[in-house]
Amino acid sequence: MKTTARSKRLFAEARKYLPGGVDSPVRAFGAVGGHPLFVHHGKGPRIYDEDGNSFIDYVLSWGPLILGHAHPAILRAIKEAAEKGTSYGAPTEAETILAKVIVKAMPSMELVRFVNSGTEATMSALRVARAYTKRDKIIKFAGCYHGHYDGLLVKAGSGLTTFGIPDSLGVPASLARDTLVASYNDLKSVKALFNDNAGQIAAVIVEPVAANMGVVLPGPGFLEGLRKITSSAGALLIFDEVITGFRLTCGGYQNICGVKPDLTCLGKIIGGGLPVGAYGGRRDIMELLSPLGGVYQAGTLSGNPLAIAAGIATWKRLSRPGTYERLEKMAALLEKGLRDAAKDRGWQINRVGSLMTLFFSTKPVVDYGTAMASDAKLYARYFWRMLDEGMYVAPSQFEALFLSLSHTDEIIEKTIRAAARSLKAI
Repeated sequence: MKTTARSKRLFAEARKYLPGGVDSPVRAFGAVGGHPLFVHHGKGPRIYDEDGNSFIDYVLSWGPLILGHAHPAILRAIKEAAEKGTSYGAPTEAETILAKVIVKAMPSMELVRFVNSGTEATMSALRVARAYTKRDKIIKFAGCYHGHYDGLLVKAGSGLTTFGIPDSLGVPASLARDTLVASYNDLKSVKALFNDNAGQIAAVIVEPVAANMGVVLPGPGFLEGLRKITSSAGALLIFDEVITGFRLTCGGYQNICGVKPDLTCLGKIIGGGLPVGAYGGRRDIMELLSPLGGVYQAGTLSGNPLAIAAGIATWKRLSRPGTYERLEKMAALLEKGLRDAAKDRGWQINRVGSLMTLFFSTKPVVDYGTAMASDAKLYARYFWRMLDEGMYVAPSQFEALFLSLSHTDEIIEKTIRAAARSLKAI
């Protein structure tokens, strides 16, 4: 194991002042054991820890760094914006520029509201949906994570799956009762909930590609079925594309599958690595927002000029011809290499674009139940082997692997060789 003595000391110190020593649970390495790396800096496809170790990064701040760490264009945009001021609490032209980009890329979003995180986006979208339909109940899917909003912390994925916590303490029972849980890729479970709660369901919120129980793709007809069911019942369909938006195309997965949601939630990449979120949709729905309508939502730092500038700079690179084709080529190369290395064990790999997960399971992973059947302890051994090889993959079986444009074919080939050795060793 590479020397990580300084990271260990820093973690011990952090635990005196931060709950668990971290500001987001999965960072604590609870799913893989040991202590977390404390990052000193990142550059391109690599991160460097406080002990001077270098790792090829496949976490990428959980997805937003699609250009890699410290990309010169992003740094330049942030610097230029910061020199004018870091926050105004007033409108800027840049907000409109980025909003126009999003609306053009995702036609289902006729109006957009910027916020500061994916959690704010999903929370606010649900508020608007309830106001529009004048109903209270919502449907989510087991294993799908939509941020830490009270009403959505019911059978959520991501960190809750990592730590085996089905629900969060502190969530009022009254809110939990209004959250109905269906099975991902199971339209029958959705129809049953609508039948049992006729006229009460405001919206269905779904990750069109689930990426918080590991990557799980929608089955044939699943998203189309959700669109039909919600439309027939007078409920709204909300796509949580916080992870998939602008990662798979210059837009979202909705541009791939052809299903048009009523509302969409975004984050991650649209801020170029800075804190940002957004939600938007049909004009008649979004015009319910204050100051036009009676749905209140506000934020002093919403549309922050640094985040918006970073988002615009990111979009300019992503919109260049061949960008997503390059990501697809590298991701396909990595997928093939991992499949070849894991074929004797029968372990599963799910991928869409530059998102993928190697599941330590011999059965196809199509929903929360089959994801949870994976061998998380075996994954933990794989994680530490890969770290020894200089590869930083997610410190949890139930997260995604991300690629960036700063990765190269040479790096992918190196990663494949490292994974083959790691899988053989465990």
